[in-house]
Amino acid sequence: MATIWDADEAKLSRPSAGRIAHSGSRRAKPAGFAGPTGPRVRRRLGPGPAIPFGLQIGPALLVLAWVAGSALGWIDPRILSAPWTVAEAFVRLIEQGRLQDNFVTSATRALLGLGLGLLIGTVLAVIAGLSRIGEALIDGPVQIKRAIPTLALIPLLILWFGIGESMKVTTIVLAVIVPIYIHTHNALRSIDSRYVELAETLRMSQKDFILQVVLPGALPGFLLGLRFAVTLCWVSLVVVEQINATSGLGYMIDLARNYGQTDVILVGLVVYVLLGLVSDGLVRLIERRVLSWRRTLAN
Repeated sequence: MATIWDADEAKLSRPSAGRIAHSGSRRAKPAGFAGPTGPRVRRRLGPGPAIPFGLQIGPALLVLAWVAGSALGWIDPRILSAPWTVAEAFVRLIEQGRLQDNFVTSATRALLGLGLGLLIGTVLAVIAGLSRIGEALIDGPVQIKRAIPTLALIPLLILWFGIGESMKVTTIVLAVIVPIYIHTHNALRSIDSRYVELAETLRMSQKDFILQVVLPGALPGFLLGLRFAVTLCWVSLVVVEQINATSGLGYMIDLARNYGQTDVILVGLVVYVLLGLVSDGLVRLIERRVLSWRRTLAN
Protein backbone atom coordinates (compact mmCIF):
# COMPACT_ATOMS: atom_id res chain seq x y z
CA MET A 1 0.00 0.00 0.00
CA ALA A 2 1.53 3.24 -1.12
CA THR A 3 1.95 5.81 1.61
CA ILE A 4 1.60 9.55 1.31
CA TRP A 5 5.39 9.65 1.54
CA ASP A 6 5.80 7.65 -1.70
CA ALA A 7 2.98 9.50 -3.48
CA ASP A 8 4.45 12.90 -2.75
CA GLU A 9 7.94 11.77 -3.80
CA ALA A 10 6.51 10.65 -7.16
CA LYS A 11 4.65 13.93 -7.50
CA LEU A 12 7.78 15.97 -6.85
CA SER A 13 9.83 13.89 -9.30
CA ARG A 14 7.22 14.21 -12.13
CA PRO A 15 8.05 17.12 -14.49
CA SER A 16 5.39 19.75 -14.88
CA ALA A 17 3.88 20.75 -18.23
CA GLY A 18 5.50 24.19 -18.08
CA ARG A 19 8.88 22.66 -17.51
CA ILE A 20 8.40 20.26 -20.43
CA ALA A 21 7.42 23.08 -22.75
CA HIS A 22 10.36 25.19 -21.62
CA SER A 23 12.84 22.36 -22.02
CA GLY A 24 11.43 21.50 -25.43
CA SER A 25 12.38 24.91 -26.82
CA ARG A 26 16.04 24.18 -26.25
CA ARG A 27 18.22 21.37 -27.44
CA ALA A 28 19.41 19.01 -24.70
CA LYS A 29 23.05 19.43 -23.83
CA PRO A 30 25.18 16.40 -24.52
CA ALA A 31 26.62 14.43 -21.61
CA GLY A 32 30.12 15.06 -22.91
CA PHE A 33 31.87 17.03 -25.61
CA ALA A 34 33.72 16.06 -28.77
CA GLY A 35 37.49 16.03 -28.52
CA PRO A 36 40.23 15.32 -31.00
CA THR A 37 39.86 11.57 -30.39
CA GLY A 38 36.06 11.46 -30.24
CA PRO A 39 33.32 12.23 -27.72
CA ARG A 40 34.45 12.28 -24.10
CA VAL A 41 31.99 11.03 -21.48
CA ARG A 42 31.88 13.04 -18.30
CA ARG A 43 32.80 11.09 -15.17
CA ARG A 44 29.99 10.81 -12.61
CA LEU A 45 30.61 12.47 -9.28
CA GLY A 46 30.41 10.35 -6.16
CA PRO A 47 32.20 7.43 -4.51
CA GLY A 48 32.21 5.35 -7.70
CA PRO A 49 30.73 1.94 -8.54
CA ALA A 50 30.11 -0.65 -5.86
CA ILE A 51 32.98 -3.03 -5.08
CA PRO A 52 32.00 -6.69 -4.56
CA PHE A 53 32.68 -7.67 -0.94
CA GLY A 54 34.13 -4.19 -0.41
CA LEU A 55 33.37 -4.13 3.32
CA GLN A 56 35.35 -7.34 3.84
CA ILE A 57 38.58 -6.04 2.26
CA GLY A 58 39.78 -4.17 5.38
CA PRO A 59 39.32 -7.11 7.82
CA ALA A 60 40.89 -9.49 5.28
CA LEU A 61 44.01 -7.31 5.06
CA LEU A 62 44.30 -7.28 8.87
CA VAL A 63 44.12 -11.08 8.96
CA LEU A 64 46.75 -11.37 6.20
CA ALA A 65 49.08 -9.04 8.12
CA TRP A 66 48.55 -11.15 11.25
CA VAL A 67 49.33 -14.38 9.36
CA ALA A 68 52.40 -12.90 7.68
CA GLY A 69 53.74 -11.40 10.92
CA SER A 70 53.32 -14.70 12.81
CA ALA A 71 54.84 -16.81 10.02
CA LEU A 72 57.88 -14.56 9.67
CA GLY A 73 58.44 -14.38 13.44
CA TRP A 74 57.77 -10.65 13.68
CA ILE A 75 55.04 -11.18 16.31
CA ASP A 76 55.93 -12.71 19.67
CA PRO A 77 53.47 -15.59 20.33
CA ARG A 78 53.46 -14.70 24.02
CA ILE A 79 51.99 -11.31 23.11
CA LEU A 80 49.77 -12.33 20.19
CA SER A 81 49.19 -15.99 19.40
CA ALA A 82 49.48 -17.15 15.80
CA PRO A 83 46.26 -17.60 13.78
CA TRP A 84 46.73 -21.40 13.60
CA THR A 85 47.14 -21.54 17.38
CA VAL A 86 43.91 -19.59 17.80
CA ALA A 87 42.19 -21.95 15.33
CA GLU A 88 43.32 -24.94 17.40
CA ALA A 89 42.01 -23.30 20.58
CA PHE A 90 38.73 -22.56 18.78
CA VAL A 91 38.28 -26.24 17.84
CA ARG A 92 39.27 -27.36 21.34
CA LEU A 93 36.73 -25.06 23.01
CA ILE A 94 33.99 -26.31 20.69
CA GLU A 95 34.84 -29.95 21.43
CA GLN A 96 34.70 -29.20 25.17
CA GLY A 97 31.37 -27.38 24.76
CA ARG A 98 32.65 -24.27 26.55
CA LEU A 99 32.34 -21.94 23.57
CA GLN A 100 28.74 -22.89 22.77
CA ASP A 101 27.55 -22.56 26.37
CA ASN A 102 29.19 -19.18 26.88
CA PHE A 103 27.98 -17.94 23.48
CA VAL A 104 24.34 -18.82 24.25
CA THR A 105 24.55 -17.00 27.58
CA SER A 106 26.08 -13.88 26.00
CA ALA A 107 23.63 -13.86 23.08
CA THR A 108 20.67 -14.12 25.47
CA ARG A 109 21.89 -11.16 27.50
CA ALA A 110 22.62 -9.08 24.41
CA LEU A 111 19.29 -9.77 22.66
CA LEU A 112 17.29 -9.13 25.82
CA GLY A 113 19.05 -5.84 26.53
CA LEU A 114 18.93 -4.75 22.89
CA GLY A 115 15.24 -5.54 22.55
CA LEU A 116 14.24 -3.68 25.72
CA GLY A 117 16.48 -0.73 24.81
CA LEU A 118 15.01 -0.47 21.31
CA LEU A 119 11.46 -0.56 22.64
CA ILE A 120 12.03 2.03 25.38
CA GLY A 121 14.16 4.33 23.22
CA THR A 122 11.68 4.29 20.32
CA VAL A 123 8.67 4.98 22.55
CA LEU A 124 10.45 7.87 24.27
CA ALA A 125 11.54 9.32 20.92
CA VAL A 126 8.01 9.17 19.48
CA ILE A 127 6.49 10.80 22.56
CA ALA A 128 9.13 13.55 22.65
CA GLY A 129 9.06 14.01 18.88
CA LEU A 130 5.29 14.42 18.56
CA SER A 131 4.57 16.32 21.77
CA ARG A 132 6.15 19.47 23.19
CA ILE A 133 5.11 18.40 26.69
CA GLY A 134 6.67 14.99 26.12
CA GLU A 135 9.89 16.60 24.92
CA ALA A 136 10.02 18.84 27.98
CA LEU A 137 9.68 15.83 30.26
CA ILE A 138 11.86 13.32 28.41
CA ASP A 139 14.58 15.11 26.47
CA GLY A 140 16.38 16.58 29.49
CA PRO A 141 16.86 13.29 31.39
CA VAL A 142 17.99 11.52 28.19
CA GLN A 143 20.57 14.25 27.53
CA ILE A 144 21.81 13.88 31.12
CA LYS A 145 22.20 10.14 30.56
CA ARG A 146 23.96 10.87 27.27
CA ALA A 147 26.58 12.93 29.14
CA ILE A 148 27.26 10.09 31.59
CA PRO A 149 29.07 7.03 30.16
CA THR A 150 27.02 3.91 30.77
CA LEU A 151 30.03 2.04 32.13
CA ALA A 152 30.46 4.74 34.80
CA LEU A 153 27.04 3.75 36.15
CA ILE A 154 28.05 0.14 36.79
CA PRO A 155 29.07 0.69 40.47
CA LEU A 156 25.69 2.29 41.13
CA LEU A 157 23.84 -0.45 39.24
CA ILE A 158 25.65 -3.08 41.31
CA LEU A 159 24.40 -1.40 44.50
CA TRP A 160 20.85 -1.32 43.11
CA PHE A 161 20.58 -4.72 41.37
CA GLY A 162 23.51 -6.73 42.71
CA ILE A 163 25.88 -8.64 40.43
CA GLY A 164 23.28 -10.88 38.79
CA GLU A 165 21.59 -10.82 35.40
CA SER A 166 19.46 -7.76 36.19
CA MET A 167 22.53 -5.52 36.47
CA LYS A 168 24.03 -6.84 33.21
CA VAL A 169 20.83 -6.48 31.17
CA THR A 170 20.09 -3.03 32.63
CA THR A 171 23.57 -1.82 31.65
CA ILE A 172 22.97 -2.90 28.04
CA VAL A 173 19.51 -1.29 28.01
CA LEU A 174 20.88 2.06 29.19
CA ALA A 175 23.59 1.94 26.54
CA VAL A 176 21.08 1.19 23.75
CA ILE A 177 18.41 3.75 24.65
CA VAL A 178 20.48 6.87 23.96
CA PRO A 179 21.43 6.36 20.27
CA ILE A 180 17.95 5.09 19.40
CA TYR A 181 16.31 8.08 21.07
CA ILE A 182 18.71 10.71 19.69
CA HIS A 183 18.55 9.64 16.04
CA THR A 184 14.85 8.78 15.98
CA HIS A 185 13.88 12.01 17.71
CA ASN A 186 16.04 14.03 15.32
CA ALA A 187 14.48 12.26 12.32
CA LEU A 188 10.97 12.99 13.58
CA ARG A 189 11.72 16.68 13.98
CA SER A 190 13.40 16.78 10.55
CA ILE A 191 10.34 15.61 8.59
CA ASP A 192 9.58 18.04 5.78
CA SER A 193 6.68 20.32 6.74
CA ARG A 194 5.24 19.87 3.24
CA TYR A 195 4.23 16.32 4.12
CA VAL A 196 2.51 17.54 7.27
CA GLU A 197 0.63 20.21 5.31
CA LEU A 198 -0.40 17.64 2.72
CA ALA A 199 -1.69 15.33 5.45
CA GLU A 200 -3.73 18.20 6.91
CA THR A 201 -5.12 19.01 3.46
CA LEU A 202 -6.20 15.38 3.00
CA ARG A 203 -7.77 15.47 6.50
CA MET A 204 -5.83 12.41 7.62
CA SER A 205 -6.56 10.97 11.03
CA GLN A 206 -3.89 10.95 13.73
CA LYS A 207 -3.40 7.21 13.26
CA ASP A 208 -2.96 7.47 9.47
CA PHE A 209 -0.67 10.46 9.91
CA ILE A 210 1.62 8.46 12.19
CA LEU A 211 1.57 5.32 10.00
CA GLN A 212 1.94 7.01 6.60
CA VAL A 213 3.98 10.13 7.37
CA VAL A 214 5.72 9.93 10.74
CA LEU A 215 7.03 6.36 10.70
CA PRO A 216 8.36 6.39 7.09
CA GLY A 217 9.96 9.78 7.73
CA ALA A 218 11.65 8.65 10.96
CA LEU A 219 12.79 5.27 9.62
CA PRO A 220 16.21 6.45 8.28
CA GLY A 221 17.10 7.99 11.63
CA PHE A 222 15.89 4.93 13.53
CA LEU A 223 18.05 2.58 11.43
CA LEU A 224 21.08 4.82 11.88
CA GLY A 225 20.51 4.78 15.63
CA LEU A 226 20.13 1.00 15.46
CA ARG A 227 23.63 0.63 13.99
CA PHE A 228 25.10 2.61 16.90
CA ALA A 229 22.91 0.73 19.39
CA VAL A 230 24.07 -2.70 18.18
CA THR A 231 27.72 -1.66 18.57
CA LEU A 232 27.18 -0.27 22.06
CA CYS A 233 25.28 -3.43 22.97
CA TRP A 234 28.32 -5.63 22.34
CA VAL A 235 30.71 -3.14 23.97
CA SER A 236 28.62 -3.08 27.14
CA LEU A 237 28.30 -6.87 27.12
CA VAL A 238 32.08 -7.33 27.06
CA VAL A 239 32.47 -5.20 30.18
CA VAL A 240 29.58 -6.48 32.30
CA GLU A 241 30.53 -10.11 31.67
CA GLN A 242 33.89 -9.53 33.30
CA ILE A 243 32.33 -8.33 36.57
CA ASN A 244 31.76 -11.29 38.88
CA ALA A 245 30.21 -13.34 36.07
CA THR A 246 30.17 -17.13 36.03
CA SER A 247 29.35 -17.60 32.35
CA GLY A 248 29.50 -15.78 29.04
CA LEU A 249 32.20 -14.89 26.53
CA GLY A 250 33.51 -12.08 28.75
CA TYR A 251 33.84 -14.51 31.66
CA MET A 252 35.74 -16.94 29.42
CA ILE A 253 38.12 -14.15 28.37
CA ASP A 254 38.69 -13.00 31.96
CA LEU A 255 39.34 -16.56 33.11
CA ALA A 256 41.84 -17.07 30.28
CA ARG A 257 43.62 -13.87 31.34
CA ASN A 258 44.18 -15.32 34.82
CA TYR A 259 45.89 -18.36 33.31
CA GLY A 260 47.78 -16.47 30.60
CA GLN A 261 45.92 -18.22 27.75
CA THR A 262 46.35 -15.68 24.97
CA ASP A 263 44.86 -18.01 22.37
CA VAL A 264 41.60 -18.39 24.31
CA ILE A 265 41.41 -14.62 24.79
CA LEU A 266 41.76 -14.15 21.03
CA VAL A 267 39.05 -16.74 20.38
CA GLY A 268 36.64 -14.72 22.50
CA LEU A 269 37.66 -11.48 20.80
CA VAL A 270 37.24 -13.03 17.34
CA VAL A 271 33.74 -14.16 18.28
CA TYR A 272 32.90 -10.64 19.45
CA VAL A 273 34.25 -9.22 16.18
CA LEU A 274 32.19 -11.65 14.11
CA LEU A 275 29.07 -10.84 16.11
CA GLY A 276 29.63 -7.13 15.60
CA LEU A 277 30.28 -7.43 11.86
CA VAL A 278 27.33 -9.76 11.26
CA SER A 279 24.87 -7.65 13.26
CA ASP A 280 26.00 -4.44 11.54
CA GLY A 281 25.74 -6.16 8.16
CA LEU A 282 22.18 -7.26 8.95
CA VAL A 283 21.19 -3.70 9.85
CA ARG A 284 22.75 -2.43 6.62
CA LEU A 285 20.86 -5.05 4.63
CA ILE A 286 17.59 -4.04 6.28
CA GLU A 287 18.41 -0.40 5.57
CA ARG A 288 18.99 -1.08 1.86
CA ARG A 289 15.77 -3.07 1.54
CA VAL A 290 13.49 -0.81 3.57
CA LEU A 291 14.91 2.49 2.27
CA SER A 292 15.20 1.45 -1.38
CA TRP A 293 13.05 4.47 -2.34
CA ARG A 294 15.82 6.88 -1.36
CA ARG A 295 18.27 8.14 -3.97
CA THR A 296 21.65 8.58 -2.28
CA LEU A 297 25.33 8.13 -3.10
CA ALA A 298 25.10 4.61 -1.72
CA ASN A 299 22.69 3.57 -4.48
